[in-house]
Amino acid sequence: MEYRTLRSRASQDTLVSNASTSLSLLELDPTPMDSPASVPYSDKDLPPLPEQPEESLSDSTHSLRSNPTTTSSVGLSGAGHGPIFYLTRIQRYSSYTFSLFTTLHLATTSVIPVLARSVPASESYLLLAREIYQTPLSEPLLVALPVAVHVGAGIAIRLIRRSQNIRRYYGDDHHHRKGSVPAKQTPTLRSGWPTFSYIAASGYGFTAIFAAHAFMNRGLPLLVEGDSANIGLAFVAHGFAKHPVISWVSFISLIGVGVGHMVWGWAKWVGAAQGAGWQLERHTGNAAVDKQIKKKRRRRLLVINGVAAIGCVMWAAGGLGVVARGGETLGWVGKLYDGLYEKVPGLF
Repeated sequence: MEYRTLRSRASQDTLVSNASTSLSLLELDPTPMDSPASVPYSDKDLPPLPEQPEESLSDSTHSLRSNPTTTSSVGLSGAGHGPIFYLTRIQRYSSYTFSLFTTLHLATTSVIPVLARSVPASESYLLLAREIYQTPLSEPLLVALPVAVHVGAGIAIRLIRRSQNIRRYYGDDHHHRKGSVPAKQTPTLRSGWPTFSYIAASGYGFTAIFAAHAFMNRGLPLLVEGDSANIGLAFVAHGFAKHPVISWVSFISLIGVGVGHMVWGWAKWVGAAQGAGWQLERHTGNAAVDKQIKKKRRRRLLVINGVAAIGCVMWAAGGLGVVARGGETLGWVGKLYDGLYEKVPGLF
């Protein structure tokens, strides 16, 4: 009799234990990841756990709602990205669009002149390419708008980083006095401006050179003649014949700075520029590992500079090797070219 009582009491204890265990578990219906019910900050509260009072649960739920950075920091939410994140992507995608124009322009002004070996034979290919990137619709989309967006995003990133540096070093008081700045700080830290990288410096230089090049070959004919149909490789060759010094300096700068910026910019987008350099940025303490890392960094540096050198040679082979030696244009077209060059300040 006593044995049966013990067995029944043990069975009751087991049932109570299983019931309490099942009550402590929270059952949730499976839902898709992108459905509204799966959002961790929904308005529906979870039921309180058996071992946790409902008051403390409401406090913790409130704290989770008020601080959503826990999930957003690990990528579970679309929030958490600042303006630099989006500006960098705008700058990146605008360079993709401009690269289409650059490829066509490089082919018609450099590669084809090398193959044709003359300026007149290459003019027809340039006119065909203009039907692609110099229409009322394609010119703003492939040239003007990407350049403006790319440069504007870069300037905005520098302004935002300067504002962040000032808040980081001086707090919310932006109008700090020079006497409150430590003497050991560099001028960059005092002003808050981020340092110039090679890609950024070459980008601003390329912007100025590209603007001058576009003005000479597109803007000036539109202002003077109302059209740029007569402007082509012969116009460039005429400028080399009449004004050799400024023409050579301008085109060497355009090729060197432009190709260098574009190649290093693409290397940055694909992640190759971050690991390129001649010296180590940080030492690991292991000589063998440091030697291997240094070798890899130098190899990347040489590869990127090698690609830039090949691009410069390709562009110079047609632009400076063929077009620049095309000679002066005679007749009424030559007089038209002279009239355009006379409008440029500093040439006469």
